[in-house]
Amino acid sequence: MDDVRERRNGSKAMSLKSRPQVSWRAFSAIIAAALIWSTSFAVTKVLLENVPPLTIGAIRFSAAALILAVLVRLQRGWKPVGLRSAAAMGGAGLLGITAYFGLENIGVDLATASDAAVIVASFPVVTLLLEIAFQRGRASVAGSAGMALAIFGVWLIVRQSANAGGSHRLLGDIILLAAGIAWAGYNMVARRTSPGHSALTSTYYQTLAGAAGFVVLTPIEYRNWQTPDLQDIGMLAFLAGMCSIAAFVLYNYGLRDVSPSAAVNILNLVPVFGLASAALVTGEQVGTVELLGCAVVVVGVAFGATAKSGKASRNDSGFESVKDPAGESRRDGNTNGQEGKECHGLFVATNDTGLESK
Repeated sequence: MDDVRERRNGSKAMSLKSRPQVSWRAFSAIIAAALIWSTSFAVTKVLLENVPPLTIGAIRFSAAALILAVLVRLQRGWKPVGLRSAAAMGGAGLLGITAYFGLENIGVDLATASDAAVIVASFPVVTLLLEIAFQRGRASVAGSAGMALAIFGVWLIVRQSANAGGSHRLLGDIILLAAGIAWAGYNMVARRTSPGHSALTSTYYQTLAGAAGFVVLTPIEYRNWQTPDLQDIGMLAFLAGMCSIAAFVLYNYGLRDVSPSAAVNILNLVPVFGLASAALVTGEQVGTVELLGCAVVVVGVAFGATAKSGKASRNDSGFESVKDPAGESRRDGNTNGQEGKECHGLFVATNDTGLESK
């Protein structure tokens, strides 16, 4: 009897030790990353008064590429990737940085920072829809309900734009939704280019290609160029250093002790912070419809992301595992068992190294 009691007490002690401890530093780091990313809409909106949208992208990501060029070489044993891998990651960068951020900046210019904060929060749903269409995914009932809620929240925002903001604001919202399609396509492409490389390496090559794409496009805005003042330079530095670099570092630090699914749900704070920063930085009036739309989108994305079922194998997106033509089981919406996640201003995809790439 004493031996049995000792074994029970020992198993209880082991169980208590094996329970993951909540790291408030990790949670705080991810919340800080969400706060930084959420401010980019309002900062970009103010910056657009003096700097054209494509030029913002060229300066922001050229500066980020220079910083990353230094950081990536500080990695132990780092060496340039092969030409084929560089081309693949560069192609993903053209889609996820040049195309996405170009459309987003134009959309923010025409619409409002608060619209952008809410619409961008729905991008995980856009990605799920494309995965269902092109990768034979099957959404669960809960996942479908989450998507429907998020779409309804976006509809509230777009409807409000059409009624209160005129044709320019409505066009801006439509362009923001088009940016979501570019972002979803980028997610599907980038998941196949990151495996085998560190997060910093894939980020560097994607950012380098994205910056180059912007540099090629910016001459079409030369008539709108003007010498930036100190405030403009400060905002560009914030977008490059904080939104593109510092937030990434904070987010990956947090992922050491916070599960990816929990981290993604924390990032649902981005539209909430985004509405607040839009009101504080740009002076935009955030009305009841915007708040309601934000709440519906956040609930929809969170509900869809956490939908699970014990009867079928599903990933965090609510997709069921299906058989491919070769008869091998795979998870639709993921490649090589990777878990894809989206958030504003970056792509977050778990690669084979277990690191996160943006």
